[in-house]
This record gives sequence, structure tokens and C-alpha cells, in this order.
Amino acid sequence: MWMSVSGGVMRSRFVLPRVAMLLILAIGALMSGCAGDPSRSSSPAPSFAEGSPLKEPAQMVSHNGLLRAEIAVERRRVDLGGHKFWALTYNGGYMPPTLRIRPGDKLELDLKNTLNEVTNLHVHGLHVSPSGNADNIFIRIDPGQTFHYSFQFPNTLRAGTYWYHPHPHHTSAAQVAGGMSGIIIIDSLQQYLPANLRHITEHVIALKDFQVQGDAIRTENLHIGAPTHRTVNGQLNPTIPIRPGETQLWRLANISANIYYKVHLKGQKFHVIAHDGTPVDRIWTADSLLLAAGARFDVLVQGGPAGRTQLQTLAYKTGPGGNSFPQANLATLVSEGPAAQPATLPTSSFAPTVNLSDAPIAARRTVVFSENKAGTKFYINGKQFDPNRVDLRAKLNTVEEWTVRNDSNEEHSFHVHTNHFQLMSINGRPHQGHGLQDVASVPAKGQFVIRIRFKDYTGKTVLHCHILNHEDAGMMAVLDIVK
Repeated sequence: MWMSVSGGVMRSRFVLPRVAMLLILAIGALMSGCAGDPSRSSSPAPSFAEGSPLKEPAQMVSHNGLLRAEIAVERRRVDLGGHKFWALTYNGGYMPPTLRIRPGDKLELDLKNTLNEVTNLHVHGLHVSPSGNADNIFIRIDPGQTFHYSFQFPNTLRAGTYWYHPHPHHTSAAQVAGGMSGIIIIDSLQQYLPANLRHITEHVIALKDFQVQGDAIRTENLHIGAPTHRTVNGQLNPTIPIRPGETQLWRLANISANIYYKVHLKGQKFHVIAHDGTPVDRIWTADSLLLAAGARFDVLVQGGPAGRTQLQTLAYKTGPGGNSFPQANLATLVSEGPAAQPATLPTSSFAPTVNLSDAPIAARRTVVFSENKAGTKFYINGKQFDPNRVDLRAKLNTVEEWTVRNDSNEEHSFHVHTNHFQLMSINGRPHQGHGLQDVASVPAKGQFVIRIRFKDYTGKTVLHCHILNHEDAGMMAVLDIVK
């Protein structure tokens, strides 16, 4: 049984007009006679420093097939834009270490919980056992406990960008919003690039956001549409250096709790080489990329003429019953220095991938996402999450086709653990994503069709909406993979 830990997460369907928001803040400041009330702040919103050079997260790297790591979960003060805030951290940092491994490696990880609530760990997107002390989201790590995780990754593990975060039911949103999320890189993606691009500069572009509550990052009463501060690697609008004509590899990852990003680099295109940790079979280009909650893209970027350009997230609305995310600057790309001869980027086949279009189908299912009118309770197939109930049972070494239908007026970020899926169609129109993925946004009042192969691992795992407020409020189901 899961312990019901108080998280108090909520979802707002709207963003208050600026004037109304300022009035509410002012009234709240006047009425907050008690300095000990953490839900109010009598100080004005802080102004944040921006524009420092992009910092890469520290790395923990495997050696000789093994990575031994220790991660402490702790509430610590962190520096964000020149201000100190209380945050929920891994090893004391708002942007924790990147775990870097290779296919076939083993990860031995001790997670120490110094919080006053239950936590655990999920390695998002990684094809690994969901049982025992591996990627088992049913594990409870109580306050004061240290738990030893052991992950044996297969040699067939796909190269790309993944991430890690807590997954305790009812408090996932609070803990991730508080700062608990970091990057995992599976090396060997560069092997598919031409020889002249295998040693290019690489940047982690980890997208996290935080809301302020007094002297702390807000973790309770989270409203998805509320004003928020978007960061790259925990920095506000950092500068990213590049030479004119230079090619770089960027690992774009939405590791926020709830919000969407529609990433755009003015005047340039993204050349996608991997999606959700899966190398594509053919490189494709886009002016902008939608990163639903939990999604990742590995892309090639080339430096333009000398000057500065903005990496932005464009305005995006998740439906009439959803949230409106405004346009915002994420970082500034600074093109300067000696020009490089622009490399010719591959446009034909890239990496081997799996195509399930002609696979025999063992079962067809319909998975329905819905919610109540108030947007406070969320359901899969009419039921809220119960860890003691099996909702779907699939057979190992078979392929199933699922129709994922959304009966609500807002998008949901569909995610399934353990195995990637192939997105076949969206609202009846065939879709070609050039590879597998583990996150897809199902349209408001719409549907998509996926095919998924269950391979290598048995055991109980989950599928859910990766808007974590929705997951915590019931939008998760148990999937049992059996022999």
C-alpha cells in the first residue's frame, strides 16, 4: 500500500491577468501578519540575474562497465539567478549530476532520503527491469532510509538522452517541481554521425521551471498555468557560445513537473537525430519542437552569422480546458570567433530502428484519459490509480496496438514505462516519427494509435500522464507484463 503523503497539488485552467495577479499579491502581502505562514510572502517578487555562460551539469561516468553512485535527497538552499531559495535537491544542487553510461553497463546507486516524506527513483525511458531493486516505482524509501538500486542495462539499450526523477504517488509533482530531476545520457549516439561530426561540442539543455513561494521553491498548491521561471541547466537565460558555421549537439530535455515547451531557435532549424532516447532512422528538420512533459530531442545546431539569437519557447495552449504557456526566452546563442566551414549534415538514413508496421498484433486495446469537470480528479479507463490493482496485462514477446483516446478538453502527456512505442497515427492521420518514443501528447478530444512490443522484462509497471499534477490526482494505471 502507498502511504498518502500530503502534496496538495492542484491544476489551474487559466492564467490571471497581470493586473489582477499584482492586486492579489499586494492584498496577500498586507494581510500576511504572520511571518511564519509559508503560503504568503510580504516581499516583492525578486529580480533575477540573467545572461551568465551556460554551465554543464557535473557528471558521474561509468568505467569498465560500471557506475557506482551515491545520491542524497535533501532540502537545501540553492542559488537561482542570484537569489537563495530552499529547494528539494539531489546532492545539494538544483541541477544535479548527469549520470553517463553505455549500453550493457551496470548502475549501482545508493539513494539516501533525508526528507521528512517518502520518495523513490525512476529512470525515465530506460529499457530495464521494472521489478526488484531496479526501475520499480512501487518502492518506498522512508525518511532516514538509504535504498540500494541495481540496474543492469542490456547491450541493446538505445543511445540518447533520458532523465531521472522521483515517482511516489501523490507527491511526484511536488518533488520534481521542488528541484528533483536530472539527466541520464546513454553514450554511443555519435557512432551514427559522419566521422567529422563525432567529436563536436555537446550541450545538455535541461529545461526546468520553478515558482517562488517566499524564500522557497513552491511545492504545494501547484498551478500549472501560474507564472513560472524557466531555466536551462538551472540558469536563467544563459549564453551559449558557438562559432559561425560550427555544428553542435544539443540534448533538449523537458524535465519539469508539468509544463510544455515549444522550443524555437530564431532563424535556424533543428536537425533531429534522436527522440526520447531513440536514434532516428532518418534525420529530420523542424523550425520548432514541442516537448510535452517528459519528452527529449537530441538535435544538431549550426552557428549562424556573427551575432546573438534567442532560444525561445513559443506560446502554446493545451486546449480549451487546459493551460496557456506564454512565449519566453530560454537562452541566448552567441555566434562569435573564427568561422568554421559548415558541415554537410546527413539527410539520408541515420541509425537502425524498429518498425512495427507489419508486426503481428497479439491484442488491441483502448486506453481512455478523462477527468472530472473541476479538473481535480483524473482517470484512465474510468478508474483512478490503485497500486494494488492490475489494469492491463500484456504477454512478453508480443506486440499490442493501443488506441489512446482523450475525452477531456486538454492535452495529456502519455508515457509508458519499460518499453518504447511507435506512434502510428494521430486523429486518424498516419504519423511517421522515424523511430520509437516514450512520450506523446494526446490531443484534446482526440486520439492516437501506438504499437508497443514487450521485450526482455516481466513485472508490474505503469502508464500515466506525465503532467505530474494529473498523475498524482489519479491518471495512472498498472501494467503487468507476464510470460
